[in-house]
Amino acid sequence: MRIATRTLLWSGGLFGLLCLTIMVSAALGPVRVDIPTVARATLNTVAVPTGVSLGLGSYSLAGLWLPVPSVDISYTGLFSFDVPATEQTIVGDIRLPRIVLGAVVGFALATAGAVMQGFFRNPMADPSIIGVSSGAAVGAVAVIAFSLAIPLQLTAFVTALITAFVVYVIATEDGRTPVATLLLAGIAIQTFLGAVISYMLLQSGESMEQVVVWLMGHLSNSLWSEVEVTLPLTLLFFVGLLAYARDLNVMLLGEEDAHALGIEVERTKRLLLAGATVITAGGVAVAGVIGFVGLIVPHIMRLLVGPDHRILIPTSALAGATFLVLADTLARAGPAEVPVGIVTAAVGAPFFLFLLRRREVHAL
Repeated sequence: MRIATRTLLWSGGLFGLLCLTIMVSAALGPVRVDIPTVARATLNTVAVPTGVSLGLGSYSLAGLWLPVPSVDISYTGLFSFDVPATEQTIVGDIRLPRIVLGAVVGFALATAGAVMQGFFRNPMADPSIIGVSSGAAVGAVAVIAFSLAIPLQLTAFVTALITAFVVYVIATEDGRTPVATLLLAGIAIQTFLGAVISYMLLQSGESMEQVVVWLMGHLSNSLWSEVEVTLPLTLLFFVGLLAYARDLNVMLLGEEDAHALGIEVERTKRLLLAGATVITAGGVAVAGVIGFVGLIVPHIMRLLVGPDHRILIPTSALAGATFLVLADTLARAGPAEVPVGIVTAAVGAPFFLFLLRRREVHAL
């Protein structure tokens, strides 16, 4: 079967599963809503942008008020089904922003995980391997612990990118970036930033609980505005990474063979690292540190669809979105809500151990 046909079939099936999971998740909660009502309420939230206005906000940094541009987008709904106001509010304004953001974050982390595992030719690689998650955590914890009047998500995103850039600069010499050196530099930076985070945690005082929740990963109190920023960023870099799927396949043969086959190895490595870093930073910035999605999901999909990244990347992305939506549904299903990162670790770690016992974790 041609790779394009396989990709369409697998992606179509996984997309259908994702839609079904979103509908069921939106129906569950303290107030149960039937699936038809959920479907109508969901369609009522579908809108297209019809106007953009630019504004100017300000944030205080070290006593200085800095001007920050803001963008306001107006939307027009495409549907107006008759749904009771209470159910529309529950589904459209409370549950769906959280569910959709969870799907976007899972999509991003699984995409980056598939790329990183191919890049490092190691099934144990994940999106945080070059310090992106630790870098985001430093920025977010600093904002929370020291009550800085700057946007938490933006700070986490910027510090994540800075960390990845520092790791890349450390590992690069004479225009070449050996994969092994990059991996070791990432581990060293992660360890150092872990110490910084621990120190700030000790200094956080009354903010400690909020810091811990962020570090465990969370999707509570999600807003459509977060989806508006994260979704376009994720899709843009997903398309960019997918465009290099064939090059990533060739690089699995080794850098010398890839160069002999016409791949600009160092340029491709930079682009893959940049794309995986940005897409990971965007997800971590809005949801905190969520483990195992970028590790376990690509590995499972590799067992199902094979190592060809032209099919592995899109299927991993859709499976990651579904997995995180399911995990978050479990996280809020009990009498007391728990951070979603706890659920992903509690489910992912035993399953990964199961794969190890089955000897189904192997080199790429």
